[in-house]
Amino acid sequence: MTQKIVPVIMAGGKGTRLWPLSRASAPKQFIQFIGDRTLFQETLARVSDPAMYEAPVVLTNEEFRFLVAEQARELGHELKAILLEPSARNTAPAVAAAAVLIADLFGKDTLMHVLGSDYEIVADQSYFDSVRAAEATAAKGKLVTFGIEPTEAATGYGYIEGGEKLATGALSVKRFIEKPPLAKAEEMLAAGGFYWNSGMFMFQVSALLSEMRDYAPEALRAADDAVSKSARDLDFIRLDAKAFAKAPNISIDYAIMEKTANAAVVPSPFKWSDLGSWDSVWKSGKRDEHGNVATQNTTLMNSHNSLVMSHGVHLAVQGMDDIAVIASEDAVYVGRLQDSQSVGDIVKTLAALPKTAKLTETHPTSYRPWGGYTSILNGDRFQVKRIFVTPGKKLSLQKHHHRSEHWIVVKGTAEVTIGENVQMLRENESVYIPLGEVHRLANPGKIVLELIEVQTGSYLGEDDIIRIVDEFGRN
Repeated sequence: MTQKIVPVIMAGGKGTRLWPLSRASAPKQFIQFIGDRTLFQETLARVSDPAMYEAPVVLTNEEFRFLVAEQARELGHELKAILLEPSARNTAPAVAAAAVLIADLFGKDTLMHVLGSDYEIVADQSYFDSVRAAEATAAKGKLVTFGIEPTEAATGYGYIEGGEKLATGALSVKRFIEKPPLAKAEEMLAAGGFYWNSGMFMFQVSALLSEMRDYAPEALRAADDAVSKSARDLDFIRLDAKAFAKAPNISIDYAIMEKTANAAVVPSPFKWSDLGSWDSVWKSGKRDEHGNVATQNTTLMNSHNSLVMSHGVHLAVQGMDDIAVIASEDAVYVGRLQDSQSVGDIVKTLAALPKTAKLTETHPTSYRPWGGYTSILNGDRFQVKRIFVTPGKKLSLQKHHHRSEHWIVVKGTAEVTIGENVQMLRENESVYIPLGEVHRLANPGKIVLELIEVQTGSYLGEDDIIRIVDEFGRN
């Protein structure tokens, strides 16, 4: 048994409320908003103290597995396991699967700290004081949730009413309250003793499994079976799909926390936001003297209380107040900050139209186990991409039926295989791959390899790849 806490990071959620930066294939936890880290990376950083924490267990899905691995690698953080959920079954089965795995790895008396990866948290002293209080409370067998001390009468969060004070500083839980109407939220704020439900927990594995046997036996049974029948794939653990599919679709709150008599809440004064809308991003950001929150590649003039962010083009905003202007590489959103809760309605409209559906699904930049690529320009019978390959990685040995390719190295060193010939390309050198020729690209160097790829041909889809040899096990 370990004396340390095992972090369990939930990183499988898909959401488009922060469109156009957040999309189905790259949701908000993997996006840089303001700063040089993503929300997922900030979560990893909060559990990086080796004196306090074991390496994390990350729960995600097939689509995000390489994003998780790459963003952890960028920070140099080791992961104990990456559990892949074969289907979305909400948080109760996912947490149960993590608990079963942790029991196998560390023992049933281990403490697990369940964290969402899509919150913004200021990890100051009050944060770690709250974690230590939760640790002491969970060690006594309580199922602990973190209750954020509310700063406003928010209607977008669930609430927890605290009860009797425990010796550890935590409170017993009187009740959970669904997202309230404004009048009810104002009443609770005025009364005191109510907390926002943060979605973070601390459990002793044995205590959680015991409560799940009583209140959520189907979820536990499915999770246990899915772990016992799981398969290793590179650095990932694939939960058994057939077993996991039998789990009910239910959250840990509904399945356990609202039913158990053993729940406790730690009043937590640290800054927390679920960043559920552009309005909340503006509230969390560092504002200038005019109340604006702006990133690089932006210029504001005679504008106030606005959020202006760009992940590409330069944005110039003049004479505008209380608005959000958000530019990704291929789309721009403009709207009043007060209406930003309704971004989902625009996303639904875009998703319903064939011409714009892709804008809600994928970014121009896609990640692969070897690195990734950014689509720069698409035209009739041609396509231009920026390819980046992680040091020591190589693409599959492959060929294409419908396109030829030109590669131009702009950074690093490329090992290029064309047929039986292997050659090294350095910066400003190029090579041509004829249609139908077997080829491979590898990065033998110590820095990221970047190159420009120009594809020409009658069909340029990603499915025109015949893989002959692939170290990542793809067909």
